[in-house]
Amino acid sequence: MDIKRTVLWVVFSFSLLLLWDSWQRHNGKPSMFFPTATQEAQPAAAGADPSKSPVPQAANAANPTATAADVGGAPAAKGETITITTDVVKADIDTVGGELKRLELLKHRDTVDPTKNLVLFDSSAGHTYLAESGLIGGQFPNHKSIFTAKPGARALDGGNEVQLVLEAQENGVKLTKTYTFKRDSYLIDLKHTVTNDSAAAITPSLYLQLLRDGNKPGGESHFYSTFTGPAVYTDADHFQKLTFEKIEEGKEQHATKSDNGWIALVQHYFVSAFIPPEKAQRDIFTKKVATNLYAVGNILPLGSIAPGASVTMDAHLYSGPQESKVLETTAPGLELVKDYGWLTIIAKPIFWLMIHIHAMVGNWGWTIILLTVLIKLVFFPLSAASYRSMAKMKAVTPKMTAIRERHKGDPQNMNREMMALYKTEKINPLGGCLPIVIQIPVFISLYWVLLASVEMRGAPWLGWIHDLTAPDPFYILPVLMAVSMFIQTKLNPTPPDPVQAKVMMFMPIVFSVMFFFFPSGLVLYWVVNNVLSITQQWVITKKLEAGKAK
Repeated sequence: MDIKRTVLWVVFSFSLLLLWDSWQRHNGKPSMFFPTATQEAQPAAAGADPSKSPVPQAANAANPTATAADVGGAPAAKGETITITTDVVKADIDTVGGELKRLELLKHRDTVDPTKNLVLFDSSAGHTYLAESGLIGGQFPNHKSIFTAKPGARALDGGNEVQLVLEAQENGVKLTKTYTFKRDSYLIDLKHTVTNDSAAAITPSLYLQLLRDGNKPGGESHFYSTFTGPAVYTDADHFQKLTFEKIEEGKEQHATKSDNGWIALVQHYFVSAFIPPEKAQRDIFTKKVATNLYAVGNILPLGSIAPGASVTMDAHLYSGPQESKVLETTAPGLELVKDYGWLTIIAKPIFWLMIHIHAMVGNWGWTIILLTVLIKLVFFPLSAASYRSMAKMKAVTPKMTAIRERHKGDPQNMNREMMALYKTEKINPLGGCLPIVIQIPVFISLYWVLLASVEMRGAPWLGWIHDLTAPDPFYILPVLMAVSMFIQTKLNPTPPDPVQAKVMMFMPIVFSVMFFFFPSGLVLYWVVNNVLSITQQWVITKKLEAGKAK
């Protein structure tokens, strides 16, 4: 049996399957391989006011994961929106509940409309994404209460930080929220101080929750799937991704108690995470709030607070890009939100290498090209052996054709003579496939690196390539890839079977069409790899031909 041809048929069939799956997703149909959190965008609960989202209840024996109890009722008065501006964010905070209801990232462009900045938190009619906090365990201030803002600066104005202090009081219990924004940072310090001005001791708990609709971010490609949904991390249970479907069905499974870790909402390239203090006991909850509206959060007991006493709890809210270096220093395990898929073990070293190359060249396109050269050098001995085998195969193709013609109706004798020919000519029939098979994990890993790395989002190369994570707008790189693949097929031995020969001729076209929708950085890698392979294969073939001529 000609194993090499079988492998090529499998590769070709799988490519057609991927192409069909991409076409299905492009037309809004479910993928066979990539389950999404929501296949179709849905509005949040019709007519829902995000400020009326339910307040969590403390967990108990019958309800260990915490649920929502809708306390109902609209706020007593209309709130004021206070805008805080730094060099990297513009934040809108509502005095109703002191919730962060809009966060504009000033250094990142919107996917749908690149003329605008990307808005992460939002409370518009079509999108809900909020950060809420408050007290439970009694009639205490929560994210529906009216807060009063203390006077103060609302922008950095040359300083390194700006604070917003909000106060609300209910039944003799005062809650003071202090937001601290810092220069060149997406990490927001959020301090809660509870003062008991009543005549009796209280035992409140603080909740921190992120609220979001289940829709995918705008501008997401139909040709690849990225994760959007909650995530939970603890030292004991590590990183746990949760889908909106599981929360909808009440089947979500995650850590429910801990004294460490964080909760987050993840989407392509960006993340928001509440990070409570270490060693603070907490309940972890997820819940459905309303139609297509979900929450993930922590409930942290503050203990007993005597009359006249106060308790303070500091927390952090990171809301920004998934930059590896920043995430690693922000909280243990937070870098795991940058998902490289099942080939993380290969993808992480590739990204580490790319970071160091980029530090030298300053351009992600040239970084990809230099990375390709380095990978080619690593696989050089294997490739050389493979191309020598393919050159030998090409030289004996007439003999192979003669054997096939001689034993058309006798496959056993044909295979026996083929194996004898391979042995005589010292040819490994799988030799030509090994470089392709070995490079597939590297290729897939680089795909995930390009797909997951916000560092390359919007990064140009040269000329017409303005974003290496987006498809080539003029399809020049996919066409160049098709040309390079066509040249490679000419350098390879022609299959004796006419049908296989036609398949090999059509493969460059199939692959180039598929790559029309892949990130241009990935296509750039493949084009450069093909050019280097063609050069190496041509040199080896010429050397073998020259050796035989002597």
